[in-house]
Amino acid sequence: MTKVRRQKKRKHFKANINRKRLRNRLENVGEINCIPIKRAWNHKISARSNLREMGIAYDPNEALKIPSYKQQQTEKVVAIALKNGDFTVTEEEDMTPSLPSKASVVRELEADAKAPRESSLRLPKSHLDLIVYLLDKYGNDYKAMERDRRNYYQETWKQLRGKIKKFMKMPKEYGKYLESRGLLDKILDENVIKNEVEALMIDSD
Repeated sequence: MTKVRRQKKRKHFKANINRKRLRNRLENVGEINCIPIKRAWNHKISARSNLREMGIAYDPNEALKIPSYKQQQTEKVVAIALKNGDFTVTEEEDMTPSLPSKASVVRELEADAKAPRESSLRLPKSHLDLIVYLLDKYGNDYKAMERDRRNYYQETWKQLRGKIKKFMKMPKEYGKYLESRGLLDKILDENVIKNEVEALMIDSD
């Protein structure tokens, strides 16, 4: 019986490919806009290894796995056995995972996330003009605002109330409105009175 010889495909060198450009395109991770991550990034290792060293999850499905039914039952059995004293956990089993070598990146990201930021809420000028007009004319009567002829888009009183609440969360624009109407001092006085009443209630307790 004769053995069948496998024919190998002859390799052809492609002279039209720029190998350096191809390598750079494969290894390129794109522009990193996060300064702490960019500062700690090591271009000699993969993206997964970089993020592991920083303590950041590369794949959330791997970091937060949904336990299977078998794993849940195993954990229950182990918990019952530990409670009854059937066996003890060895030092190897009780080892806590070591901190990543670049854990400072996570701390910087957490501090940046908790830092106070200026409100970025914005409304078009046409919306602001309508809100100012409605507040001047109707005050807090949202149902009357709904029936106003300048409510061109026939928004409900709840939609108008939502726009006004959004306007009140814009300190720069809302502060200018209160100052122009002479209401800023009144609101500050009401806040002072409210704080004094709360303090008296705490003292009386």
